[in-house]
Amino acid sequence: MSTSIATVHYGHVEPVTVHFDDLDAMGIVHNARYAVLLERALSGYWSPRGFTFTDGRPTSPDVVHAVREFTITYLAPIRGTGPVDVHFWAERLGGTSAVYGFRFVTGDVVHAEGRRSIVKLDPVTLRPAPWTEAGRAAFETLVGAPAQR
Repeated sequence: MSTSIATVHYGHVEPVTVHFDDLDAMGIVHNARYAVLLERALSGYWSPRGFTFTDGRPTSPDVVHAVREFTITYLAPIRGTGPVDVHFWAERLGGTSAVYGFRFVTGDVVHAEGRRSIVKLDPVTLRPAPWTEAGRAAFETLVGAPAQR
């Protein structure tokens, strides 16, 4: 499976690896595994920026969030194991929430696309809480999706 999005002008591209256990009986990525692969891509972006878990604890309060909505449209199956590019970007950053747009790509084939919205939670109360300035600044580097997709 060949990957590599030539150049993106917005957001970020994070390569992830499709493993054998991500496949269904037909040898294509199981529909439920796309959410896991997206999570791996997002972790690959946020971890080097200091937003991760160390020894089971969040390194920033911005790491504590819950997925509110996940929508996806499947366009072409990912067949087999190997690398796939996940292109994601910020569609909206609210006071306590955020929305990502994303797509799974190999070469010039878009396999799936969708949106993922999250709500940032207070680590103690688990109620919605505002993003930190550092979290907002890091998230805003992902802004810039074209008005029409």
